[in-house]
Amino acid sequence: MSPSNDRVEPVLEAHDLVKAYARRTVLDRVSFRLLPGERVALMGPSGSGKSTLLNCLAGIDRPDAGTVHLDGKLLGSLTGDEAARLRREKLGTVFQFFHLLPTLTAAENIELPLQLTGVSRPERLARVEDLLDAVGITHRREAFPEEMSGGEQQRVAIARALVHRPALILADEPTGNLDSKTGEAILNLLESLADRYGIAMILVTHSIEALRICHRTLHFADGRFVERRIPA
Repeated sequence: MSPSNDRVEPVLEAHDLVKAYARRTVLDRVSFRLLPGERVALMGPSGSGKSTLLNCLAGIDRPDAGTVHLDGKLLGSLTGDEAARLRREKLGTVFQFFHLLPTLTAAENIELPLQLTGVSRPERLARVEDLLDAVGITHRREAFPEEMSGGEQQRVAIARALVHRPALILADEPTGNLDSKTGEAILNLLESLADRYGIAMILVTHSIEALRICHRTLHFADGRFVERRIPA
C-alpha cells in the first residue's frame, strides 16, 4: 500500500513549479509531495514536460517560479557544488539507455558513486557484492558493458543507482529499450529493491505494465497533472 502518514516528512516536495521555453509553458504551477518508500508513475505524451520536471526535481534545471525541497533542503538556495553533492548523496538515476561507463566493469560501474562520496574501500566492496547478488549478476562482475545484454546492463544501472542508498530514485523509461520479458523482470527488480531499501521512486513511463509497481500515477496534460491512485 502507498505510504500515507501526513506526519512523515516527505522525501520530495514541489510547490507551484513553473517553467517555460520560448513562451511555451511546460510546467504550470505543478505541486506534489513524495513520501519515503512511495513509488509514483509519471505519464504523458512526448514533449509534455516529464523530463523538464525531472530535471527541476533533481536540481539540474531551475524552475522559473516555485520551490523544490529534496530531503528537507530547498534546492533553489543551494550553490552549484551543494546541489551536486546533494544529488550524489540522495538521488539515484536509471535511464532507458543505461549510461554505463564502457571502460569499467560491472562491479566498477556500481562502485563509482561510492568513490565519489568518499566511502571506504571495504564498505564499497561489501555494498557492491551485496547488490551484484541482489540484481542477480554476480557472475558478470568482471564483464564490460559491451559484453553484457541489455537486461544485464540495466541490472548494473539499477545496482549503481542504489549502491549509495539514496532517498529517491528517478527512473526515466527504464524498460523502454528492453523486450517485454526483460522489461517485466526489471520492473520486478525495481519494486523489490525499492521495498528492501525503503527508497522512494518516480518512474517516467509509457508502459501500462509499469503502473503495477507504483502506488499512484501523475498524468501530464497542458503543463499540469491529475493524480490517479492505483487500487491496492
